[in-house]
Amino acid sequence: MRHAVIMAGGAGVRLWPLSRKSRPKQLLRIFGGTSLLRQSYERVSTMFSREQIHIITRQDHMPVVAEAVPEVPAGNLIGEPVGRDTANAVGLAAAVIYERDPDATIGMFTADHIITPMDRFCDAVGKAYQAAEDHADALVTMGIRPARPDTNYGYVRRGKRIAEGIYEVEKFTEKPNLAKALQYISSGEYYWNSGMFAWRADTVLGQLEKYLPQSHDALREVARAWQTEERQQKLQTVYPSLMKISVDFAVMEQADHVMLVEMDCHWVDVGSWPAVETVVQADNDHNVAACQHVIHLASRGNIVVSEDKHLIATIGVDDLVIVHSPDATLICTKRDAQSIRELVDNVEEQFGDQFL
Repeated sequence: MRHAVIMAGGAGVRLWPLSRKSRPKQLLRIFGGTSLLRQSYERVSTMFSREQIHIITRQDHMPVVAEAVPEVPAGNLIGEPVGRDTANAVGLAAAVIYERDPDATIGMFTADHIITPMDRFCDAVGKAYQAAEDHADALVTMGIRPARPDTNYGYVRRGKRIAEGIYEVEKFTEKPNLAKALQYISSGEYYWNSGMFAWRADTVLGQLEKYLPQSHDALREVARAWQTEERQQKLQTVYPSLMKISVDFAVMEQADHVMLVEMDCHWVDVGSWPAVETVVQADNDHNVAACQHVIHLASRGNIVVSEDKHLIATIGVDDLVIVHSPDATLICTKRDAQSIRELVDNVEEQFGDQFL
């Protein structure tokens, strides 16, 4: 059977002060009035029944995730006691599903991206599942046709053509400098690494066993106890000790056989406040507002965000990020938004968890 797993364990630190430990970015309702997690569920639910859809998230987020997506059966919510990056999230989901369905084909989907249009998304996903089933030894990544030479994303270089929109993968490349990104775009051979995959459960577990054996053995042990009273004890004992590493570093860059399916979609990784400009339409002065009430006077190029009815007003300021939350407000230039993670570290050092 085909299964879909939505990965919803990210912290979203760079979207502080709206994204918090108790309510990370995938649960914010600043894009179209629904959360990114909800949007992700609605995308995959056009192709899968709710019994086929799983969500992996932090255990302390499970109540708010269940509230955001009540359609997903409680038994399909997989909780991590602590975050251990995507290699272990992928492995835990695959191990749990494999115990229920040894013939499973699994698609891994992100909970914090905006993807349109739906028909192109569904077409690429269908191809990815079919490729994983036709090539049982392969791990399949979904690559986004790049819209610009962006240095914030990893890239995947395609190799031999297998079929229309399907290629062997030649190599993965981490975030390049601008000169390299321009070369990648002009070559037509590179795609943005979307972080979405398809594979047989036994295949990805086999690659984990080969390249990340400690995690593989521990996660299989946890999965075998998943339906028993030992589950929580196993998770709490085993999971925090696992190496924190991404699935790209741990497996995809080394795997025996990797294929790419082209996803020709408008794709936005909402990883920082400047990304709002690629989602929300600007006014005549290039101001972007993801909020209900805002007014500008002689101001240009600002990004203003709020979830409540609080009025935000500006006079004579340009190129700022202004984010209002009930107990904290962020104001910075767009060029300095990359330093929010450092700022949050300073907030924690001075105030503890009060504003996190």
